[in-house]
Amino acid sequence: MLVDMHAHYPMHVLGEEGHASTHLHRWDAERLRARVINLISKVFNYEGPGDSPSVTMERIRDGQVGVVLSVLYLPFDEISVGIEFGEGPGPAGPENLLHQLKIVEDEIEDHHHGVALVVRSRPDLDRARRDGLTAMVHCVEGGFALGAEAGQVERTVEAIADRGVAYVTLAHLFWRRVATNAPALPFLSDRWYHRLFRQPDQGLSPLGQVAVDALVRHRVLIDVTHMSRRSLDETLDRLDGNPAAGGVPVIASHAACDLGRGPEYNLSPESIVRIARRGGVIALIDCAHYLAFKQARQPGNLDESVDALCRHIDLIAELTGGFDHVAIGSDLDGYIKPALPGLKHMGQMGGLQARLHDRYGPEKAEKVCQANALRMLHYRFP
Repeated sequence: MLVDMHAHYPMHVLGEEGHASTHLHRWDAERLRARVINLISKVFNYEGPGDSPSVTMERIRDGQVGVVLSVLYLPFDEISVGIEFGEGPGPAGPENLLHQLKIVEDEIEDHHHGVALVVRSRPDLDRARRDGLTAMVHCVEGGFALGAEAGQVERTVEAIADRGVAYVTLAHLFWRRVATNAPALPFLSDRWYHRLFRQPDQGLSPLGQVAVDALVRHRVLIDVTHMSRRSLDETLDRLDGNPAAGGVPVIASHAACDLGRGPEYNLSPESIVRIARRGGVIALIDCAHYLAFKQARQPGNLDESVDALCRHIDLIAELTGGFDHVAIGSDLDGYIKPALPGLKHMGQMGGLQARLHDRYGPEKAEKVCQANALRMLHYRFP
């Protein structure tokens, strides 16, 4: 069984007609947004057969993925007409976030009852695993969704904690006055990204600091993926300096390692060690751009893709003294196209699990595929 720590299941739910996305069609503007998401995803995102979604329930089941950390992401709240670069979060973010969460829950209940279960507690997680149900766990990408001011952020974190959200990725693609980010637009070099999208000389903003403290209080995991090195260091420093944060792990839910040639998105050895010291986990992304960055020979099939992935697994194991801090966070349907060959949709994840088992043996492969990620969920749901 695989635990995927970062997969964009809601993307096709919001973008396709005939699912729970019909909730969005109450207003013409929302109907248009759903159609735009679907059109853009077909061209630049989906890698299932015929440019269909990679993360569907059928493919999740076919690929032996038992637990999905299901990413709630609001693209039109991060960047759209009327939002200037560097503008702070909008006050409607929390309402839109909870609305998206409800859409996903309704879709699973209406179309996958008896097959999947939305997990909000440890008994839910245990029941899903015992009964062979696909465990769907909400997570949030983009701290801008938490609110525009400190009190709103506090209330939103409390609300999403009650709804079972496992983690929040505080930074994302653009500076929204929460945490500065590393460039993550594969079609732009890091140099050009910084020229076009200048960020302030800081890491966490005051709003980001409020968010970190609120997430700690409510046992919601902090995801440091997408953070600039300064944001990541300031987040870990804040946790290290907070007596209430002792034993609180952090995660990088869809990351890669710096193998000596960048890019900034990839985690440095020092960052990997600091995450491990807090008992955290680095989950590796299924994106060729980051896993095989500037590799002389790009992966062309599943075996070569696994070789590329394992270079990152082996480095994490070397830096942290074992296999206790590495997992899988595919980011499928998260605009990572092209994904690694042979791993372009959830239905192909069984092949990855088999090859990791053959390469590392059952004990180490189980840690990478599920045990380490489950340890993070057991922290979240004690």
